[in-house]
Amino acid sequence: MGRILAETHPDAHCELDFTNPLQLAVATILSAQSTDKKINEVTPKLFARYPTAAAYAGADRAELEELIRPTGFYRNKATSLIKLGAALVERHDGEVPGRMTDLVALPGMGRKTANVILGNAFDVPGITVDTHFGRLVGRWRWTAETDPVKIEFAVGDLFEKRDWTMLSHRVIFHGRRVCHARKPACGACTLAKLCPSYGTGPTDPVAAGKLLKGPRVAELAAAAGVPAP
Repeated sequence: MGRILAETHPDAHCELDFTNPLQLAVATILSAQSTDKKINEVTPKLFARYPTAAAYAGADRAELEELIRPTGFYRNKATSLIKLGAALVERHDGEVPGRMTDLVALPGMGRKTANVILGNAFDVPGITVDTHFGRLVGRWRWTAETDPVKIEFAVGDLFEKRDWTMLSHRVIFHGRRVCHARKPACGACTLAKLCPSYGTGPTDPVAAGKLLKGPRVAELAAAAGVPAP
C-alpha cells in the first residue's frame, strides 16, 4: 500500500507555504481547524510583518489578531504565537529548535506540529497524524489505535524511518483527494484491491471518478484504471 501511494501521489508535499522553520511553525499552528489554502492566503502579510520570533513576542495583540482572523480561533492562535515567540527568544535565541523534546516543550506545540516541522524544515523523519491520516490508517486497518500519539508509533513500526515524512504527505494527499471522510471514491482508488474498507463509498467507476479532487484528477483516474470525470 505504501508503494502504491508513492506511485499514486508523486506530487505529495507539505501544502503549507514557508521558507524557514519559524514560518512553518507559525503556519502549522494556524492550520488547526482551518485549511492549508486559507493559511497560505494569510501568511504572506503575516510573515512580512513578523519576520522573527522577537517580532511575535512583542506583537500588538489587536494587530496580530486582525491579520490571522480568517484562520478561525484567532484569539487563541494569537496567544499561542505571542507565547511561542517569547519562548523561542528566552530558550533558543530566537531560533526554532530541531529536536522533538525541545519542540513539544514550546507553547502551542504538540507532537503533530513538531513532526511537521522536523520532517519538512529539518529533514528529520516524522509521522504527522492529522485527521486525514488517523482516519485512513484506521480504514486500512494499519492500526486499531485512536490516540494520535499511539497511531504515530504503531504506523512508524510498519515503515522504514526514512519514509515517515513522505508517507505522511502521501496518506494526507490520498485523504484529501480520494478517500474522503463521508464519501470516499472507492471505485476510483488505486488501493481498492487491498483496502479492507472497500465499498464504504461508491464502487461504480464513473460515480467514484466524479468524487476525485485536486489538480491531478485525470491522472488519479488513469492510475485507478477508470474513465476521467
